Amino acid sequence: MRISISVAHDAWPEGPRGSARQLERVVATADEIGLDTVWVTDHLTRTDLTRTDLTRTDLTRTDPTRTDPTRSPDEAVLEAYATLGLLASRSERVRLGAMASPVGNGAAGPLITAVTTLDVLSGGRAWLGIGAGYADHQAAALGPPAPGAPERFERMEDVLRLAHRMWSGDDSPFRGAHCDLARPYPSPLPLSGPHPPVLIGGNGEARMLPLVARYADACNLLDVPNGGATIRRKLDILAVHCRKIGRPLGDIDTSVSVRLRPQESADELVAHCRHFAGLGIGHVVLVPGGPWTEASTRTLAAALPAVRGLHREEAAGPKAARLDTYRAPAFGGAVPV
Repeated sequence: MRISISVAHDAWPEGPRGSARQLERVVATADEIGLDTVWVTDHLTRTDLTRTDLTRTDLTRTDPTRTDPTRSPDEAVLEAYATLGLLASRSERVRLGAMASPVGNGAAGPLITAVTTLDVLSGGRAWLGIGAGYADHQAAALGPPAPGAPERFERMEDVLRLAHRMWSGDDSPFRGAHCDLARPYPSPLPLSGPHPPVLIGGNGEARMLPLVARYADACNLLDVPNGGATIRRKLDILAVHCRKIGRPLGDIDTSVSVRLRPQESADELVAHCRHFAGLGIGHVVLVPGGPWTEASTRTLAAALPAVRGLHREEAAGPKAARLDTYRAPAFGGAVPV
């Protein structure tokens, strides 16, 4: 099993002025102890982390990447790809990415170019992490509100199609649902072979999981507190979508974001990861409740050898076969992403 960490831009014990030192320490430790990836969140302001998400479901409990909505909307948030550039300059081995860039934040071409640049400057260690975002996801004074759900998914597929085209060196005209480019100039080409891996963050059965099956190298699911029933269902449905296009589910790095509990011991962390491996998860992304501390880092380092020895359980054939008759709910309204 792989294990990675998420770094919150706003969790700095030394305040914003100490953020660079804190980030440097975290990524250096990740390199030293052998973590897979350091992820950063991609938000432009704190105001896009709150409000109507909580009227739909309590995402502060089910989604550990969501930040405490009681925090001030005026607190500083660092831009994701500038932050990743700093992390790349202070590390040599660990992979780097945003979990996950909402398609409503900008145009497809600049996002792909940012990831490609990160890949080149880091020596081939970049991820493209992408998500649909939420209906209220916006940059507040920095930009317009995100489009509605159908358009967000159309834009997401534009990004995924265009990324694969550009990374293959194809500069022929591209026409998407919301993106027309006469010549998507693919320069520089990424160092990763065949391209930076693509992670899609989200659970949606109607649109998200089919996109994972078709375009992604990895997916990231939510740790819903129901004994793993939701994760099993999502992976079974993903297996159906993969089978329909002739792709093995094992080709996809299945991950889950998990809140690292305060005072959690190394043995407890290993047991937690063993639970996810039994559900079919091959990669755990740990999200702290605050800054990464020496104590939490020691816990992680102590747990790593045992966690690496875990192997995800493959989806059960008969159960997945019964889902071949699965039909996604009609798209429209409040569809989880």
